[in-house]
This record gives sequence, C-alpha cells and structure tokens, in this order.
Amino acid sequence: MIDTGEIHVQAGNGGDGFACFRREKFVERGGPEGGDGGTGGSVYLFATTSENTLRRFQTNRRFRAGHGQPGSKSNKHGRSGDDVRIPVPVGTVATCLTPDGAETLRVDLAEDGQTALVAQGGGGGRGNAHFVTAVNQEPLLREAGEPGETYRVRLEVKLLADVGVIGVPNAGKSSFVGRVTAASPRVAAYPFTTLEPQLGVVENRGKPVVLAEIPGLLEGAHLGVGLGHDFLRHAERTRLFLHLVDGGALDPLADYRQVNEELAQYDPALAARPQVVVITKSDTDETQLQLEDVTAALKPLGVTPLVMSTATGDGVQAVLDRVLQALEAAPQPEEPVVVAPRPARRRRPSRSGRVERDEDGEFVVHWFAAERLVTLANVDDHRVVGQLLHEFRRLGVTAALEAAGVAYGDIVQIADWTFPWGEALQPA
Repeated sequence: MIDTGEIHVQAGNGGDGFACFRREKFVERGGPEGGDGGTGGSVYLFATTSENTLRRFQTNRRFRAGHGQPGSKSNKHGRSGDDVRIPVPVGTVATCLTPDGAETLRVDLAEDGQTALVAQGGGGGRGNAHFVTAVNQEPLLREAGEPGETYRVRLEVKLLADVGVIGVPNAGKSSFVGRVTAASPRVAAYPFTTLEPQLGVVENRGKPVVLAEIPGLLEGAHLGVGLGHDFLRHAERTRLFLHLVDGGALDPLADYRQVNEELAQYDPALAARPQVVVITKSDTDETQLQLEDVTAALKPLGVTPLVMSTATGDGVQAVLDRVLQALEAAPQPEEPVVVAPRPARRRRPSRSGRVERDEDGEFVVHWFAAERLVTLANVDDHRVVGQLLHEFRRLGVTAALEAAGVAYGDIVQIADWTFPWGEALQPA
C-alpha cells in the first residue's frame, strides 16, 4: 500500500485587464471599455472511495491549472482558467508547504466526496474601464493578473476503521482477519508476512465492523524501527484495538507489554484506547502449556483475555461478540484535523504595503496593488505616469514614501520601474 506521497500544485494566473476606448460613429463620449481578465484556475483535492492508495502520484506529481485569459474590448471579461481536481483516497491528510517549507494549510479528507482547495487561482486584472473618474475621463491604466498559488503538498493516508488488530509479528492477525472477512492477507509461518495494512469488513449480529490489520510492531516502532511510523499512523483512526497475543510465544506477557509501550511512546492517546485482549493459537500444545500462567499474569493488569484458535474456529465468535460490545461503549472518533476546507472565492487585491530602503539608498516599494498597475503601464508616456501618481496617492504609496524620508532626486523602485523622485512625481 502506497500511503505517503508528495505532489506539486500550481494554480493558474489571472488574465490581464484590457485597455481600449469605444470609438464609433454617432456615439458620443464612448469612453473606456477595456474588460477584466479571467480568474486563474484552482487546484482541488477530493476524497473518493474509488482510490485506495497514492500509487498514481509516484509517476504523476505535478498538477497545473489553466491560466485566465485577458479581457477584451466592449467590457468583455476574459475566460477563467480550468480548475484541476485530484482524487485521493478517503482518509488522506494533505499538508500544503511553501517553497521554504512553511506550512500554510492542513486538511483531513475523512469523508467520501469531501473537497479541499489547496492552491487558489489568481484574480483577473481590472480593465481601464474601472479607472475612469470625474477628473480622468481617459484612463490608460490596467491591472496585471494575480499569480496563482504554488505549493508542495504532502499526502498521507490514514486508514479509517472501527477496530485495529494489533500485536507482535506472527501473533495471528492475518489469520484472524482472513477468517472473519473477505480480505485475503498473506499468511505464513514467519514474521513480517504482512508488509502493509489490510482492511476487511465483518458483519456480526447484523452490524458491519471494519477491521484494519496493523502489521507487527517491533520494539522501537515509535522511533521508526520496522517501519513503525508507517504502521502506527494507521492505528490513529481506529476506535478500538483488538490485541492478539501469541499464547505459544516464549514470553507472551512481554509481547503484550511491548506493544502497549510502543503505542504509548508514539501517542499516549493510543495506549489509553479501549482494547479487547485475545490469546491466540489455543489449538497448539505450547499455548495450552502456559495458558493458565499467561491468564493469571494478565489479571493484575486489569485484563481478562479471551482465548481463540483461528485454525479451528474455536472462540472466534466470542471474540467478535466482545468486539461489538466494546465498540458500542467506545467513544466516538474525534473530529478530523480540519473539517472545513478553504472556500474558493476571488480575493481582493491587497491595498496595503511597505517601503524599504536598500543598501544603495534606493526606496523599494512593496505594494502589490501598485505593482499590478506598473507591470503593464507604458511609463514612457507622461499621461500614464500622471495617472500612476494619482493611483499612488489613492493607495497610500506616496504618503508611505514621504514617511520613509524620500527627497528630490532619490531613486524609487516599484516592480520593474525605477525612476528619480522629482518635481513631476511629487504631490501637488
């Protein structure tokens, strides 16, 4: 079972706004009519029962949504980019990481059909029709589209089951799951036959119970020994543990304590979870010889074990009945890490920013709304420069520069535009 993976997702960029003017015969004062750019496509994850592993992401790791198209004349909006929807197994936990490794979102897709937005498309830029004012009837400005979000997304699947079947290697877990469910785990007389968790469903007394066989836990599993982290991850989603103890082992009591110790070291909440303890392989001579002693040793620990043999079927029904009874009394599972994913909505451009002075003494303006205007502006046209100045005043860029101490002749940089602060660019 491939239960961990990492993918790269890139949302689409927003389309650029358009700048044009209506020029038709017999139409007076046509005015600006540049349309807005389309919104970039977003990337979504959705949980589905049709997927059960992350194997598909071993070869396909990059997903890109479509870019928004630019606006056009007659106030026509550009077409929005196509979204990308990525199916993942139910029980997948997705963590979004920035290029520097910072976590921005963690969502638990614990229900079939649940959808999460993991990378949002950029908003479209505004056309020049949005910049007309009483004092500017011929706006020449338009906005560049916003860039789409880009993330690394770490995926891990945690099995959803009612009962986790735990125990040391070769304690009889696979034999039990194979006997009571339609699952077909490998069964052999050597340790570590099971290399990945197995799910099965058993119907007992008219009620379905989902079993998850957790591969054998070695000493040090909480530190990753024997792929312990990969196995214990799946134990987190179970409400009850069916703890199988090999009655014919050299020291069954030590095996029982070892498994519980590994659960406690990995997560104390796992050790506190209800358990049904069963001594297995009751049909063997080794088990019969020490059955009484093992049962007596467990009683001081508050455990009254059941006894069964999956080979003969003796005691199996009693175990299923005890499991059903314990499930009814077990607490309901906790809510997923994040139930409500981020809504898909168009964001408003940030209207705030900051001014910094670099080591060369230049004033560098970090103001996203202003940068979007400068990106597509023809700064060689004095009319455009005048309109940019008006927008800088309105956005607060001019006031921020003055507060930072800008003076005549100082170099100011906004996006790729570098210019000297002079009389033509100072506020009136």
